[in-house]
Amino acid sequence: MSHRNARLTLHGRRLLIDRVRSGRPVAHVAAEMGISRPTAHKWVRRWQTEGENGLLDRSSRPRTTPHRTTATTEARVCRLRRERKLGPARLGPILGLPASTVHRILTRHGLNRLAWLDRPTGTVIRRYERDRPGELIHVDVKKLGRIP
Repeated sequence: MSHRNARLTLHGRRLLIDRVRSGRPVAHVAAEMGISRPTAHKWVRRWQTEGENGLLDRSSRPRTTPHRTTATTEARVCRLRRERKLGPARLGPILGLPASTVHRILTRHGLNRLAWLDRPTGTVIRRYERDRPGELIHVDVKKLGRIP
């Protein structure tokens, strides 16, 4: 999402396209708008191929991650973490992975803190789960039946 002072917001891109459609050279329009020629050509090309949808903001997130760790390797990392309760620096050599990769996998699966694991079973313990952040924990003594 572009910020409001960006050179080419959605409105600016439409203005660029309108000026180019009126017959003006792309290089001249780019100079007037204070953007580079390759950027102006990129937006014109997107508009020509995709129409109005080509002018919308896009996510910069990659569509695929070809070098992502396989699901079986991630499962092995998680299983060893629960069984042996070792950190990334000690799990890495066992699995043949860098410690940074092991840490990233553990963080992705919520196993990055040993304090969050139950020592005997290795399962993640959620001590308190509240509906809203900052919500106080109260015990209604009347509901417990201790006070009439």
